[in-house]
Amino acid sequence: MLNKNQVVRFIVGKESFGVDIASVHEIVTVPEITRVPDAPDFLEGVINLRGKIVSVVDLRKRLRINGTDRHKKNRILVTEIDKKVVGLIVDEVSEVLRLNPDNIEPPPEMMNSVGAEYITGVGKLEDKIIILLDMAKVLNHGEINVLGMQAAEPNALSHAIPGN
Repeated sequence: MLNKNQVVRFIVGKESFGVDIASVHEIVTVPEITRVPDAPDFLEGVINLRGKIVSVVDLRKRLRINGTDRHKKNRILVTEIDKKVVGLIVDEVSEVLRLNPDNIEPPPEMMNSVGAEYITGVGKLEDKIIILLDMAKVLNHGEINVLGMQAAEPNALSHAIPGN
C-alpha cells in the first residue's frame, strides 16, 4: 500500500490526512486559478504549471469538509489520476513521515459503508490519527473525464456535465 511507509501528511479542515509519497509528483503554492464556467463545485478551475494546463480540485469541497477561506499555507498536491495530471488544494502540508506498518489499520467499517472507498486505512502516530487516502480513488471515473476535458479544452466542460 505505501512506498516504504513514507507518507505526505497534510491538513484539510481540522483533519489530518496522508498519502503515499510516490503518488505526489510535487507540492506547489497556490497560484492564480482560472475559473471555468459550469464546473462542479469542488472543481476550482485550471492553473498553468510550467506551460501545462492542470485542473485543480479543492479537496475540502470534494471530501465535504467545512473549513476556512484560503490562506498562505494552502498548497496544491500535484498528482496523476488515471493518466491525467491533477492538482488537489489542501489547507496545509505538514510533513513527510514514516509510518510503521504496525501502526496502520484498515478503515473502520463505518467509513466503507458511507462510500469512502478512497480511504485505504488509518495511521496512528503517537497522539494523532491520520486518515490514509488513495489518490487514484479520490475522484470517480466520470469526474476524472471531466477534469481531462477541462484541462484540454476549458470551453468543452459545459457540454460534458449532465444537465448542461
